[in-house]
Amino acid sequence: MSQRKARGCLCCTNSVITVPQDKWYAVEKFGRFQKIMGPGLHFTGLDCCGCCISLRSITNRVVQNEVSVSTKTSDDVFLVLKVAVQQAVIAEEAQSAFYKLNDVNEQIDSYVADVVRSQVPKMTLDEVFERKDDISDAIQRELCKNMSAYGFQIIKALVTELSPAKGVVDAMNEINKQKRLRDATIMAAEADKIRVVKHAEGAADAAHLQGQGIARQRSAIIDGLRESVTSGTGEILSSDKITELLLITQYFETLRDIGASSKASTVFIPHSANAGISDISAQIRNGTMQASAAPSQMCM
Repeated sequence: MSQRKARGCLCCTNSVITVPQDKWYAVEKFGRFQKIMGPGLHFTGLDCCGCCISLRSITNRVVQNEVSVSTKTSDDVFLVLKVAVQQAVIAEEAQSAFYKLNDVNEQIDSYVADVVRSQVPKMTLDEVFERKDDISDAIQRELCKNMSAYGFQIIKALVTELSPAKGVVDAMNEINKQKRLRDATIMAAEADKIRVVKHAEGAADAAHLQGQGIARQRSAIIDGLRESVTSGTGEILSSDKITELLLITQYFETLRDIGASSKASTVFIPHSANAGISDISAQIRNGTMQASAAPSQMCM
């Protein structure tokens, strides 16, 4: 926001001036400030070729000033902050805006750099990104306090960009990538854990139900054997007799299943067909014990 020399609307004289809507004119007579002229047509007095009256103009629009400040954080990371400062001339203080500062933008740059270099070194890099608005507020407070004395109001100060070195940005991206990979690995492991647990629970439930089914099957077989053997006789079978009947029945069912399969590995247990039930059960037990003892004897 810089001031410029202006000319009147008549040739070779500044006696009559037309001030545009977006400007203010400062009128000087023989180098001495006289008054501020707002938008419109004005008569400033007698002038000859601009020797008596001179004019300066300044805009009354909101102007944005871009400031870049290089600094470092508390964890020794260098970065560049870009700050956009929006300022305008205070109508009642237009004279100060014309004459108090030589370079408005340079003065604003100095204030912004001072605030940034006093705030950012107290923060880590992550805190700078998180507290960007706090930095903006601190810059705006400092500018409002100081620039009002020079005839300028600060509309807004915004930190628009934070630019660490490329290596720092790459490192931050790599940290974020590895964190996400770790989370993905943990989630996959949890899914595998749930899958294994559910499979084990299913197997346990299946085994439990299978056991209940086998128990009910054997109970039904025992009841059927008891009823078929004692039907019409009034005889009561003891638990030993029932156990022997069940053992023999399962034995013959096993032989049937082995005979029905062409790839079954069989162990033959000698017994005589004309033996009684108790003899067959004893032969089954003896044959089973002999088959179990054979591998141990071979090892010796």
